[in-house]
Formats: sequence, C-alpha cells, structure tokens
Amino acid sequence: MSTGTAPSLTQNVTPLAAGAHVTAVGWLKGTAAFGLGDGGVLLAKEGESHRVEAHPDAGVLVAASDGERFVTGGDDGRVAVTGSDGSTKTLAETKGAWIDSLAVSAGGAFAYGVGKRVIARDDKGREKTLEVPSAARGLAFAPKGYRLAISHYNGATLWFPNVEAKPESLEWKGSHLDITWSPDARFVVTSMQENALHGWRLIPDKGHMRMSGYPSKTRSFSWSGDGKWLATSGAEAAIIWPFESKEGPMGKAPRECGVRPAKVSRVAFHPNTLVLAVGYEDGCILLIRLNDASELLVRPAVKDSGITAMAWDKAGRRLAFGCEDGQAGILTLP
Repeated sequence: MSTGTAPSLTQNVTPLAAGAHVTAVGWLKGTAAFGLGDGGVLLAKEGESHRVEAHPDAGVLVAASDGERFVTGGDDGRVAVTGSDGSTKTLAETKGAWIDSLAVSAGGAFAYGVGKRVIARDDKGREKTLEVPSAARGLAFAPKGYRLAISHYNGATLWFPNVEAKPESLEWKGSHLDITWSPDARFVVTSMQENALHGWRLIPDKGHMRMSGYPSKTRSFSWSGDGKWLATSGAEAAIIWPFESKEGPMGKAPRECGVRPAKVSRVAFHPNTLVLAVGYEDGCILLIRLNDASELLVRPAVKDSGITAMAWDKAGRRLAFGCEDGQAGILTLP
C-alpha cells in the first residue's frame, strides 16, 4: 500500500512549535518533554506548552526519560533534570566537556559519559567512575539490576558500578555508536559507524551476531514490548530483526516495513502492541502494524522538516514527535 492511499490519523495530531531543532523527546506521565538544540526544554500537556531554560546559552545534545524526569546532557558540560512542573536543576557538571551520552534507569539512577570516563550515580546518590578504552559513545542500563552497557571503539563494556569486580568486555573490531539491551537482558546490540549492527548473545556463550546491509548508519532502534523484534533506522524502510529464538536473528531475514523513497530516521514501537511508529528524513510519519503491514499516515512529508525524535507515552495512547526545523506534535490515538 502506498502512503498516498494510507488511511490517515493526521487529524488526530496536535501541532506544536518547538522553535528549535528537536534533539530528543520523552514523557513525564501526561506531559511531553522536548529537548531542543538551543538548550531549552518544551513541556506540553493538553494543548498548553511552556519552555524551560534547562541549558541556558547552550544546546541539548542528548536526553533520556524514565517517565518521571527528563534528564538532558548539554554542550555546556552539564547534566540537568527537568520535571513536569517546569522545575529544572543541575544534576552534574563537568568543566569544558560535552555531555553527549546519557542513560537513566527506572530505579532512579543515571549515568553519563565524558570522553573515556563514565560516571554512574545510583538512586542513593553514590557515584562511581569507570574509564573505558576509548570515548564512551552509547550508554544503556540493563532492564533489571544496576548494570550499565557502554559502547566504544572495538566493542562494548558491561559494568556493575556498585560491585568491585572487573567489568566484562565484549569485543568486536570497529566503531560502535549507540547501544541497547533486549528487554529480557539476553542480548546487547550496538549500531556501528560501518553501517551495520553488532550483537552479543550474553546467554549462554557471548556469541556474535552481525546485522549488515544498511545503506547508512542506524541511529535509532526500538524493541517491541514483548522483546521479540528490534526495529532499526538507516534504510528506506524500517528494518525489523527477529529476536524470538535463543540464537537471535542469525540465519533469519529481517522484515522490511514502510518502504518509501526516503530514509527512516526514527523508529518507536508501541509499548504493548505490535505497532511501529516510523519517522522519515522527509518529515513523514507512518504507523505500521506488524501482523499485516497495514499503514496509517500520521504526518505527510514536509520539506526540511525531517523527524529527529519520537516517543510513546507509557499507556501507548499518545506519540510525541519532533523535527529538525523546530516543528513538533502529539498524536492522540482515537
């Protein structure tokens, strides 16, 4: 089905003017938070929005949300936290460095990277630092327990910050960018500079998984709620790898959904159904149902308004999105 004839949800979108490049988006219960390239955070709820100066005279480079707080890293060397009430405060500060890798855990911990150093702070405020072999590019907390995965050049490191044991090394040559754990913690997957994904099967044997064939780098990935699928950007369709079996996707072809003449820039699985939101570099957004590949149009293509951020709220009723030109919106499902 071509998007020209796709049934439409465009009338269910509330448009927002974020006013600057949207770096990231997250939800604070019923409030959508947009991290902006000019250092602001836009909070939007029920048609009302207001701006918070989270990083004055700077820019938001990265952000993460646990549903309660929106944590941002800036080119001012600060990690800030913004609440749904519009309060903002500094969580951590490093002089003269950019904070461009960040993770939060549901338990209240957070971690950030400064060059080769990774600093983790648990819910009780205990701070630990680890030096990795090269600049920390991606950070992700394990789904359960206080454990952090860190991507860097030539592989990844798995670290229990509050345990004295030596961190575990996962090796694979090349430059690893973003990193993610599968929801059941059996797999760790990185995106690579080399237009591929690499995975490690942690149980039972640290086996390797190569997922290649992308025309460009994958900078967005999203797990289905049941953990059986990993959707990825980087091609002119969403590439969705099967992770149901113990071997992960090895020997299996991925699914391709939402083929269009534009590259996919962001993907976001609905939290509890097999529906994938797919955002494209030409500004289009589709919702795609995995079981029959049916498509719903959320936003038509808009010139110079490529999709840069997308996130569902916890209940899966609303999808917030942001664009490179400062446009944004919230889809409310009927």
